[in-house]
Amino acid sequence: MDKTETLHYLDQLGIAYELVGHPAVFNMAELAQISLPHPEADAKNLFIRDDKKRNYYLLTIQGTKRVNLKQFQQANGTRRLTLASPADLQAKLGLSPGSVTPLGLLNDASHEIPFYLDSYFQDQPRIAIHPNDNTATIWLKPLDLLDVIQKLGNPVKVVPM
Repeated sequence: MDKTETLHYLDQLGIAYELVGHPAVFNMAELAQISLPHPEADAKNLFIRDDKKRNYYLLTIQGTKRVNLKQFQQANGTRRLTLASPADLQAKLGLSPGSVTPLGLLNDASHEIPFYLDSYFQDQPRIAIHPNDNTATIWLKPLDLLDVIQKLGNPVKVVPM
């Protein structure tokens, strides 16, 4: 799903969100250069894979945090992890670098990619993510995001990161 289809899908589900368009951003440093509301809700998204390219994972963490993939691997019982390639990102989620978002799971035809959400967002009123396009940001309730992904059938875990 592209941005328009993603927003339509959220509308169909009755998910409330706030939308702001902006120039394309490809990382958190570029995002910081744009004046957007709710900076405490900024999320960083990582699409990672194991060393055998058998298992892929989507992680969403609070925007200023760094992820230690070795710690994540140990805590979640995975094989050695690394960032997935742009080709893997396109093939699995239909996204390009800079557009990684939990809503990319709408494009996961097999609904097998696990989603890991930073427990930081459990107590937050909103989370900021791209709607499958890095020229816009939407803010929605974290519980609504989890509900959307769970309804797709993807495994969902909320973990400290």
